[in-house]
Amino acid sequence: MIMFGGGISLSAQVMPKLQAGDTIAIVAPAAPVTPKQVETSVQFLQSNGFNVIVSPQIFLTHNGFAGTVRQRVEAFQQMLDRPGVKAILCARGGYGTANIIDSLDFTEFRKHPKWICGFSDITVLLTHLLSLGYPSLHSPMSITMLDTTTNKLYNNTLIQALRGDRLSYTFPADSLNRPGAVTAPVVGGNLSLLYALQGSVSDLNTDGKILYIEDVDENIYHIDRMLHSLERAGKFKNLKGLIVGCMSRIRVDDYFQDYDVNKLVAEICAKYDFPVCYNFPAGHCRPNYTLIIGRTATLKVTNTADDENECTLSFE
Repeated sequence: MIMFGGGISLSAQVMPKLQAGDTIAIVAPAAPVTPKQVETSVQFLQSNGFNVIVSPQIFLTHNGFAGTVRQRVEAFQQMLDRPGVKAILCARGGYGTANIIDSLDFTEFRKHPKWICGFSDITVLLTHLLSLGYPSLHSPMSITMLDTTTNKLYNNTLIQALRGDRLSYTFPADSLNRPGAVTAPVVGGNLSLLYALQGSVSDLNTDGKILYIEDVDENIYHIDRMLHSLERAGKFKNLKGLIVGCMSRIRVDDYFQDYDVNKLVAEICAKYDFPVCYNFPAGHCRPNYTLIIGRTATLKVTNTADDENECTLSFE
């Protein structure tokens, strides 16, 4: 069960609250899409009153990417620099955002900040924006909006966030949850990307934060290796809380044959005392609810032994 409500206090001096008639651009910093794969998302955004600009670059193909590095940089830079664009929705993830991030110039973005929206490989952008002091949206993308009737509830959380409505989620507890309550900024995204960004200018600072992680199509020992790498880098030392989202299509082969990812995480986090919740409905799964990366939220974690048997995440 997911519940929503209230009104959200965004960083008014920084981020826009979108209204009917505002413009959202769709760009592909990583892999390409087909016209059919983007059509539904355009219709969905338009039905909510927004003007939509689709960059023709999203249909280019070059070695599996949506164009060359130069083409992807130019397309994304154009929308970063365009004052009338209030949000950029990434067409899809895949791979390739790390190839362009250091070539992007955020000078005009700082003058006219806008929401950057997406997940998976787009974690590179979301985490880099944190290093610049700006929030972003870990959210559905064009390629995940193919059925906006069935998926309307969680697609609508993207619209709510863009408009400045409050996001508050209630979801079932898990027996492995470590109970607790904490208020802190939410950071994170795809675990493989957080792991890969270590040591770069986009490296994630988790001190005093609630860390969110998700992943897809990994061997379980890869998950173990990445988590231990984050731990050795001190990412858990001063953490306030941990949210484990969808861990989809995780393969178990020679290692950890009697484990799932939740049990693996629980053992790694055993030496710490921050609250941990599992199976939050976001990431490579349906539903995929929007998170405001960099925004303060209150996380209340229970487990199945508690009376309420549910957890909540409420953004300020």
